[in-house]
Amino acid sequence: MSLRHALQEHGADSNKLLELLATVRLAAADSTFISGMLESGDLFHPISLTAKEAHTFLTEIPLYEKSGILCRIPDWWKGAALPLRVRISAGGRQPSHVGLDALIDFKSALLLEGEEISEADAQDLLSAAEGLAFIKNKWVAVDHEKLRQALEAYRKSRRLIESGAFTLKDAMRLELDPGKVLHDSVVGEVIEVTNGDWLASVVLKLRNPAALDAAKPGDGFLAHLRHYQQIGVNWLWLHHSLGFGGCLADDMGLGKTVQVLALLHLMKKQGIHGQSLLVIPASLIGNWQDEIARFAPSLMISIAHPIAKATKGNGPDADSSGQSDLVITTYSLVQRYAWLKEREWNYVILDEAQAIKNPSARQTRAIKELRCRNRLIMTGTPVENSLSDLWSLFDFLNPGLLGTSSEFSEFLKKLRQRTDGYAWLRKLVSPYILRRMKTDKSVISDLPEKIEMKTYTSLTKKQVLLYDEMVKQLRAAIEDAEGIRRKGIILSFLMKSKQLCNHPDQYLGTGGFDAADSGKFQRLAEICETIRDKREKALIFTQFKEMTGPIAAHLETVFGRKGLVLHGAIPVGKRKEIIETFQSADTYLPFMVLSLKAGGVGLNLTSANHVVHFDRWWNPAVENQATDRAFRIGQRKNVVVHKFLTSGTVEEKIDMMIEDKIRLAGEVVAASGEALITEMDNDRLMKLFSLAL
Repeated sequence: MSLRHALQEHGADSNKLLELLATVRLAAADSTFISGMLESGDLFHPISLTAKEAHTFLTEIPLYEKSGILCRIPDWWKGAALPLRVRISAGGRQPSHVGLDALIDFKSALLLEGEEISEADAQDLLSAAEGLAFIKNKWVAVDHEKLRQALEAYRKSRRLIESGAFTLKDAMRLELDPGKVLHDSVVGEVIEVTNGDWLASVVLKLRNPAALDAAKPGDGFLAHLRHYQQIGVNWLWLHHSLGFGGCLADDMGLGKTVQVLALLHLMKKQGIHGQSLLVIPASLIGNWQDEIARFAPSLMISIAHPIAKATKGNGPDADSSGQSDLVITTYSLVQRYAWLKEREWNYVILDEAQAIKNPSARQTRAIKELRCRNRLIMTGTPVENSLSDLWSLFDFLNPGLLGTSSEFSEFLKKLRQRTDGYAWLRKLVSPYILRRMKTDKSVISDLPEKIEMKTYTSLTKKQVLLYDEMVKQLRAAIEDAEGIRRKGIILSFLMKSKQLCNHPDQYLGTGGFDAADSGKFQRLAEICETIRDKREKALIFTQFKEMTGPIAAHLETVFGRKGLVLHGAIPVGKRKEIIETFQSADTYLPFMVLSLKAGGVGLNLTSANHVVHFDRWWNPAVENQATDRAFRIGQRKNVVVHKFLTSGTVEEKIDMMIEDKIRLAGEVVAASGEALITEMDNDRLMKLFSLAL
């Protein structure tokens, strides 16, 4: 109905007439299109619009409705231009051989509102004037810029198809960043990525390992695999068959070692020849030797480490003939033994793989120079401090899959703008990571509970005086300090504060360690008296090697008998003896004091069911690793964990700060406490350190 007819219909009703004209004039005030038709009088007659004018009218509907005009619009109008999309589908059929470098099939299509159109149709749209165009018996909005992007993306994808150089790695990277695969950051915004039938089935299997066929290690493998461990072996075998690197990231104590041994045994049984290299912390050499002898004795091993006896197949130049199935060495020795890099290994396997989380470290670079057909990593903490940890692990595991370090950083920036955030990243990396938790009863139902608590201690009078003096020194030291020097000062005082909260004699370096001078020593004694009365055992972790002796001496007075001490200066061969002694049921050894770095990974200490973190590392992942020395398979009692905090000091405040930063549900772990603190301004820093009693 034209406005003229509307006015005629309501001519007798002056109020209706004024109301109708008022809404039109209100719209005309904000719309050049309506204003022009009102001035020309066209608005009072039936109107025939061009495609461009119709587009203007449709896009201005919200303005008209705001002015009080009721608009009836066609069903096909979506409110904005629906951009042309490019759908890329890869991996419709299985390639002749598998592996990330395998060439796979690749298809692309142009889509408009979900319907496939030809390149010629898309070109016709681009030739149309900006606004509306009629194609395939319907009107569509035309956005020239989006159309150009889509056509460019489509043509780039066609050239990639014609080159025949599209690999499985390219297909897996498409979801991460389509623009990088097509070498154009803009076109990636108009691309939809789907997996073809074969690739979709592969990804589904990797993400649902419980549905995989059983890969039985067979005769000669002496371990009885738990249900979830067999699922892990099935998953590892699928990765092996595909040529993908895999990360076994089961929680500490769920038996990652036995699953990897099952894989190695299965490969040998299947006649898959070639040596594998196992890289581990030195403290775990004894553990691996024992597990292999116990569960997979048919595996021939050699130890490339000075602690091994200099017999055939052992010592610094172990297995020069290449006859063993598995060569075991340590992270530090990969840098020293050139022959490890000269050989091409069947597998390179990393245990406690967080050791390569720093991509710029010499140790990490040396590991990544090793040549091999495939890679496998084991870690209970795939992300310790930041997502750069994850990138570094994947850079070893499946090189190039997450791009370069700078490309991954750019990807993370885009990630923060998405509503699904880190869920999207988890979806991308989940095919390569198998993660099960001890606290999940569907995984393991016969493990006792873990009870964690923060245990607060108070400063003694001597500690209070020294703490106040330390804060004054800090204020003076940072007053004019800048840059790296300022960070160095702050880190130094953080260390001093930890030492002072532990014991004044550690801070002063005077020795003695009278229990009456330390709130932590007194609280530790109270806790251990209960442990003594129940005839149970405790692990006490400290990050300071120099504190292990004083803590042990203090606990001897509480328990009335000696315990054990384990730190980095103790020879690797001696450590195995210490652990066996502590685990033995023959003699009651009530406690072991461990330095966090030497005793925090890999060890099985299930005879203890109490864990005390005497001083805090300020990194939850590191502390959880240490706790899991006791909370693992074989533990029959509830594990009680005490995390010491000195009330009112920087210890308590940093703990509160980190609690606020930790993301749940497997998202990014917060930056370490020290990194957060060094970026504070002086006022915030002094509030953090100041004593609040």
